[in-house]
Amino acid sequence: PANILINNAAHDERHPTPDVTSAYWDERIAVNLKHQFFASQAVLPDFIAANEGVIINFGSTTWLAGQGGMAVYSASKSAVLGLTRSLARDYGRYNIRVNAIAPGWIMTERQIEKWLTPESEQELMTRQCLKRKLTPPELARFTVFLASEDASACTAQHYVVDGGWV
Repeated sequence: PANILINNAAHDERHPTPDVTSAYWDERIAVNLKHQFFASQAVLPDFIAANEGVIINFGSTTWLAGQGGMAVYSASKSAVLGLTRSLARDYGRYNIRVNAIAPGWIMTERQIEKWLTPESEQELMTRQCLKRKLTPPELARFTVFLASEDASACTAQHYVVDGGWV
């Protein structure tokens, strides 16, 4: 049986609001939010039986920063916080901890290939308190911490890991 679930899937394609169709909306909500609910639902029986478990849902800082050009993505990622807090409230009595992580701009291969330009890097260095690029291992280490016993009193929270952007 599982005792830790890390919900991390997303598609951050930029999309002008006038171009969003109902089908596009449904597909993006499915990729960015729906799986987090149903994956959580799937592991909850094992967690309840064990009287322990950890769910970590990945959101994003886009909605906190008010980033434009991706309203559906931002809406779905802001909903992760509501889902997280609701599950934490409902399942805390079973010693199940549920938290969310809102990563900032983490320099994955995809992010570097699709979005990193000299102009966007300059904006990053201007807006972010830490004047350096954030890396996947930094986010992974924080995720491991939240899943560990060292974070046993942490639940129903939203942790921003963004180098001080928002």
